[in-house]
Amino acid sequence: MGLLEVCIDEPAGIEAAVAGGADRIELCAALSVGGLTPPASLVRLAAEAPIPVHLLARPRDGDFRYSTAEAALIAEDIGLAAQAGLAGVVIGASAPDRRLDVPLLVELVAHARAAGGARGQRLSLTLHRAFDLCPDLPAALEAAVELGFDRILTSGGAPRALDALPMLAELQRRADGRIGILPGSGIDAACAPAILATGVCELHASCRSPGDDAGEIERRFGFQTGTRLRTDAERVRSLKEIVSPIR
Repeated sequence: MGLLEVCIDEPAGIEAAVAGGADRIELCAALSVGGLTPPASLVRLAAEAPIPVHLLARPRDGDFRYSTAEAALIAEDIGLAAQAGLAGVVIGASAPDRRLDVPLLVELVAHARAAGGARGQRLSLTLHRAFDLCPDLPAALEAAVELGFDRILTSGGAPRALDALPMLAELQRRADGRIGILPGSGIDAACAPAILATGVCELHASCRSPGDDAGEIERRFGFQTGTRLRTDAERVRSLKEIVSPIR
């Protein structure tokens, strides 16, 4: 059966994802910049959800080239996910040439295995979209397999998954059951059939709709920029209906 992962960044998003029938949650903060590590308070709340929750460990916006201090933050966030009893983590890191930072990822994967093992669990590992910036995606896929990741969250190297259908199909072919390919970025009910036609059986989406905007004074002070988007249970449900029949 096909699987739908919904990324959320607030408590109401957890409720909407569950109500709409999502199979898994990617827990973030600041989806407006692609997602950052969520606060510990939200992590503890999400741990009570009735579906698996994976924590995004990304300490800041921008690129994925991390300093020693930033790498330590990612490791600590992995530990937080394990301590809270979450099902997995979403991590990634780039070398200066935008290939995967394999030495750092070796350390982070080992840390995740140890952190989960200390609590009698195995943290599921997703490689995030640092993958999409790699100059050679097939080579990066092989590196991800060697590193021990369970899946790759990817838009096929394009800003939107719909614009990279041939590459998504190629990645799915090369994965050959060794690692999951989880397309994400710009996915909704309208484009989902075309993306599923590449052979993948999982989708990642935010399923958000415009929500209530703050007042004028909040916007003037810079407390909100642009329209606020919130997870929409109906959009989750519509996408889940398309994904579910996939075998």
